[in-house]
Amino acid sequence: MSAQAAEVIVAGHICLDLIPALHAKESGILVPGKLVDVGPAVISTGGAVSNTGLALHRLGIRTSLMGKIGEDWFGKAILEVLAGYGPELTEGMIRSEGGHSSYSIVISPPGVDRTFLHCTGTNDTFEAADVQAEALAGARLFHFGYPPLMRSMYSSGGVQLGELLSRVKGEGLTVSLDMAKPDPDSDAGKADWRAILQLALPHVDVFLPSFEEILYMLRRELYDRLESDNSTGDLLAYADGALLSSLADEMLEMGAAVAAIKLGEHGLYVKTTGDAARLARMGQCAPAPDVMEEWEGRELLAPCYSVEVAGTTGAGDCTIAGFLTAMVKGLSLEEALRSAVGVGACNVEQPDATSGIPLWEEVRGRIGAGWKQRDVTLSLPGWRYDAQSGVWSAK
Repeated sequence: MSAQAAEVIVAGHICLDLIPALHAKESGILVPGKLVDVGPAVISTGGAVSNTGLALHRLGIRTSLMGKIGEDWFGKAILEVLAGYGPELTEGMIRSEGGHSSYSIVISPPGVDRTFLHCTGTNDTFEAADVQAEALAGARLFHFGYPPLMRSMYSSGGVQLGELLSRVKGEGLTVSLDMAKPDPDSDAGKADWRAILQLALPHVDVFLPSFEEILYMLRRELYDRLESDNSTGDLLAYADGALLSSLADEMLEMGAAVAAIKLGEHGLYVKTTGDAARLARMGQCAPAPDVMEEWEGRELLAPCYSVEVAGTTGAGDCTIAGFLTAMVKGLSLEEALRSAVGVGACNVEQPDATSGIPLWEEVRGRIGAGWKQRDVTLSLPGWRYDAQSGVWSAK
């Protein structure tokens, strides 16, 4: 399959993950002069291009991957991993002569939170000019992920990000955007993300950050206060209906048609514009006329489905893949939400990012068979739950 035959293009951040097997809980692994006995390393690709892109591919969507790599060993390894899922998946990759491919060393002792040693590499040089019009031909949806981990995308006020998304939108594609939370002490963490989003979101149809990411970018003072008040570092407990609605309103006012906020174990929240004309301008995956009213001016939350959790790597990226697949197939907003959390639930049944994702029909079959949902513990005053649709609604 050529890049022109793809329905969806997933572009942005990609890296190679090296994950050594650690036998026991170790609190002092990175100690000068210490030799730590480890097992074989798992080698996989990571980042939005890999996680969301491969999930879409496994769901049965014709997908093109567009990450930037160097012509080094890590770059060759990334291509080899992707080719294992399908040789066509390497065709859209961008090669940077003399560049150094991105990689991560994941230190994950049993019972201890993971530590990442990450080199952003060629992700930092990804620019609007890397995406040519011919590479977009035939595609219906363009998804871009993790600009906070790509220096050119956030430096100079996000001009490159805005130019890239504007160019893609001008080709008539539906545009979706995902984020990553930057390190507060890094250059990305110090960037003016409100200004960057104001530049980017007029060209974005579906914006899908996590709660912590968008809270950091739009309400930094509140983010810092909540983080200092919470010893666990888990801010999702503060994600009540009023705060979610307020954050979504800002995203819609900046230009997005659909504002979705990933809530981890609590599910997926979505608020849509009440402007039917804006929904109609969503590009080739805009809601079809027969479901347009079901997308207009809605505020919904879909709880997660109950599963035995083996790992959460890539859960948000796979949730996005489920939502985008539903859009490609022209489904209603409720069905898109259920599909999103369904794919996310399949993801966490396996420890890695994408091996748990089955074909689309299997996900839909589990949902249709009455897959049990988790209880929602967030404060949602005035909301109601519809057992038939499986979502909570603010109206």
